[in-house]
Amino acid sequence: MSAAPETTDVKPLTFRRFKDGDHKIKRWQEQIFDADHSHKCPTYIQSTPPCQASCPSGEDIRGYLNIVRGIEKPPAGVPWQEYAWRRLTEANPLPSVMGRVCPAPCESGCNRNEVEDFVGINSVEHFLGEYAIANNLQFPKPEKLTGKKVAVIGGGPAGLSAAYQLARKGHSVTIFDERAELGGMMRYGIPGFRTPRRVLDAEIQRILDLGVEARLNTRIGTDITLEQIQAEFDAVFLGLGAQSGRPLPVEGADAPNCVTATAFLKAFNDGRLRHVGKRVVVVGGGDTSIDVATVARRLGHIEQVHEKDRPEMAIAGHVAHDVASVSARQGAEVTLTSVFAVDKMQASKHEVEHALAEGIAIRGGLAPVAVVRGPDGRATALRVARCEASIKGGRLEIKMIEGTEEDIPADLIVSAIGQAVDFTGLEALNNGKGGISADKNYQVQGQKGMFVGGDVVRPHLLTTAIGHGAIAADGIDRYLAGEPLDKRPKIDVHTWDIQRKLIEKGLVLSEVHEPIRGTDSTNVAIHNFDNRSDRYVIPHEELFLGHFQYTPRHKRKIVTLTAEQALNNFDERVLPLTEAEAIAEAKRCMSCGLCFECDNCVVYCPQTAVFKVKKSQATTGRYVDTDYTKCIGCHICHDVCPTGYIQMGLGE
Repeated sequence: MSAAPETTDVKPLTFRRFKDGDHKIKRWQEQIFDADHSHKCPTYIQSTPPCQASCPSGEDIRGYLNIVRGIEKPPAGVPWQEYAWRRLTEANPLPSVMGRVCPAPCESGCNRNEVEDFVGINSVEHFLGEYAIANNLQFPKPEKLTGKKVAVIGGGPAGLSAAYQLARKGHSVTIFDERAELGGMMRYGIPGFRTPRRVLDAEIQRILDLGVEARLNTRIGTDITLEQIQAEFDAVFLGLGAQSGRPLPVEGADAPNCVTATAFLKAFNDGRLRHVGKRVVVVGGGDTSIDVATVARRLGHIEQVHEKDRPEMAIAGHVAHDVASVSARQGAEVTLTSVFAVDKMQASKHEVEHALAEGIAIRGGLAPVAVVRGPDGRATALRVARCEASIKGGRLEIKMIEGTEEDIPADLIVSAIGQAVDFTGLEALNNGKGGISADKNYQVQGQKGMFVGGDVVRPHLLTTAIGHGAIAADGIDRYLAGEPLDKRPKIDVHTWDIQRKLIEKGLVLSEVHEPIRGTDSTNVAIHNFDNRSDRYVIPHEELFLGHFQYTPRHKRKIVTLTAEQALNNFDERVLPLTEAEAIAEAKRCMSCGLCFECDNCVVYCPQTAVFKVKKSQATTGRYVDTDYTKCIGCHICHDVCPTGYIQMGLGE
């Protein structure tokens, strides 16, 4: 067993003034002399960084990274860790869970990829979540209640997110869930060595402590009707989730030992499933299939198994395995097949690497053809064939290669090819495609006061469900207040608020009677400031990348197991950054679209037109200003601005 840093291929430093294939010399001097004819002077433009635009839950990533690195200062008496955590949890109330399991699309969008490697956003989120649990941080309760009651159907990530946001707005929230505990797929789908139950319980309890009520073991459509819910509550949020697995669409898939991934993982997380067959075949290619394979590798098999103790009996809920038999476990041979090549699989790359290290055989380019059954009707093998798979028009196309069939022996076959929503008792809501149709505010079409989010809208990531819940909560809040459900912003994320910083500083603000589209004499913001976060994502071309030195990413330690060590090892694998590492990693953030106080514009302005704002008046985003009686429009301040906050626009 070893605790090795995350392994990700890092490209060499890519920023150069001239790139391969350039034939013209681009002289900045010529740009400067030409620029003064444009009559353009600097404006201060707040933009959305691509990390935030790529985050399905819409976290203010740049905001909390700037707090961690020390650029944005917390109010007096508030530790920076708490201030950063509170900024983060304005969008996502489950940072410690998401810091472990989110595949982090924000990191794929990070502009730092154009320098050397992305900022470890997910690892800083993990650190802040752990700090909050260790220090028992709680969400502040609303100052007053609205008297409105909202029912949240489903206690998974979408339902918990909606309940959290609605409770913060002062509404009385009741969560209905058919399970014995809240958490949805975070509890019953993802194995505990990826989401430790103490962490999940702590973050759920923090939401309940806002006054949220939970009615467990209650299924809507069976134990209570939707009509009864609508009569009792002022609004309803449907976060049903997709917790029914899809069986293999091949002949013989109804064999008793051919099961779905959701049933397999639920049986494991419930504690019923404690060993599997000697040979396990998993069909999939996404993160769920990796979870199934790594769980099977850890559970192993026992040589002498009674018919009633076969894995499928525990998965079906007919029996719970005896704890005494666990000591006799031996390693299982686990094979994972995917229609895509291994390097094209949808699973996270690091999860694939860990699965391979644990002795799991991953075979790409194979499609299931049939389940081979024995005389007793149980599956004995999975028949597969070589294939070529591609996504065209949003649909999966598989071209089988004739004459390449082979049988992979199996005692247990697990289908991890997708999930579906169980509409039992709620059939009227099914749009015919296995989901519920909704508008941009996530209000169910034709159903006033009924909103929806999560996998029932579009099966995707946990963080996507959290974002759905937050947007739907905004819609519910406006609906309950009798306000129209307006069009959502083009870039629908939580953004940094300069006015909040001015208020924290104790500065008196002028009244605002219209949307801010640039300012001149008012003190609501900096002179010629414009917030375009709702409509503009700043690309790396707008940044001065030459400012940033090559700085390797500070990586979390991840416990890598061998095949032998994986057996019966259910310890957590991902270890959080230390405080010093979290600060150092946050300092790699380029603060795209917002000033991070580097002084370049002040130092390089030849007219001394750009100057620092007085300390008594300065805040984050209000660090520099321009004396337009001195400015000649040379563009140097824009050219040397690392963050792209300075844009040339005044005078157009």
